[in-house]
Amino acid sequence: MLTVFAILPLLIGWFLDLLMGDPAWLPHPVVGFGKMIAFGEHHLNKGCYRKLKGALMAIIYITGVFVVVWFLRTILSSHLSPLTTNLFDVVVIFFCLAGTTLIREVRQVFLALDRSLDEGRKQVARIVGRDTSELSAQEVRTAALETLAENLSDGVIAPLFWFAILGVPGMLAYKMVNTLDSMIGYKTDRYRNFGCWAAHIDDIANYIPARITALLMIIAAGKPHLTAFVWRNGRNHASPNSGYPEAALAGILNCRFGGPHYYFGQLFDKPFIGTNDHPLTTDDMKKAVRINRTAEILMVVIVSCWLLAITGVS
Repeated sequence: MLTVFAILPLLIGWFLDLLMGDPAWLPHPVVGFGKMIAFGEHHLNKGCYRKLKGALMAIIYITGVFVVVWFLRTILSSHLSPLTTNLFDVVVIFFCLAGTTLIREVRQVFLALDRSLDEGRKQVARIVGRDTSELSAQEVRTAALETLAENLSDGVIAPLFWFAILGVPGMLAYKMVNTLDSMIGYKTDRYRNFGCWAAHIDDIANYIPARITALLMIIAAGKPHLTAFVWRNGRNHASPNSGYPEAALAGILNCRFGGPHYYFGQLFDKPFIGTNDHPLTTDDMKKAVRINRTAEILMVVIVSCWLLAITGVS
């Protein structure tokens, strides 16, 4: 009989992420995804037909993850107890959510920057793709908070969205989509052709979640009047999606994100999001973290209600 226990794997997996984040000692599937992508890129990103080879690799990897997870859950459901399947779901959900780890990393950037600019640059390099060696203190803080907003979508809201739509297989397949984009979805000479389909698939997968993220953020801040600001400034980004959560946080903090940055030695002249270039502080970081956590909780509640609605409550 379907009961409210249908949402327990989600709640337990989310609570484990809330409690532990991603322990360094625990093997993570995304690390395995990264090795798969690096192996494929090394052997395929050469010669002719790079765009085709990159597209095929992305499609095979994403589909493969979905099918393998679906097959494993089918085996568990058929031959073992429902409890085993639920435990499997808990583990996958725990691994797919990155809210706590992201917040820890951003806090560490601000703490490191309090010690020295060089430490701040090294710490923020752990969570951003841009070159950090020449960043000012303000740019280090800006980079950290941009990442906090963007990865609320990529690391929390989008996985929960795809869990609601396609279950645990869809959630883990989304993590492969996101890992592909983070590794090869760049418009550099090396990845422009090979990674373009990975980037396009990521854009599609994040289109709705990014906008949900921005909406949840302004609701969490109690500032619905920022909707027009987010809609106007969310398009000021090279990505069709990342600008929306960044615009939401820029509006909430009344600050300015974006601008030109170096990636892999190449300058990318990104437009600005917002206009008030005031110095960012630790208080701004703490406020941003509160917004992230509240938006995360709202999404968990929404997905839980959705699951109860589609499974029935008894």
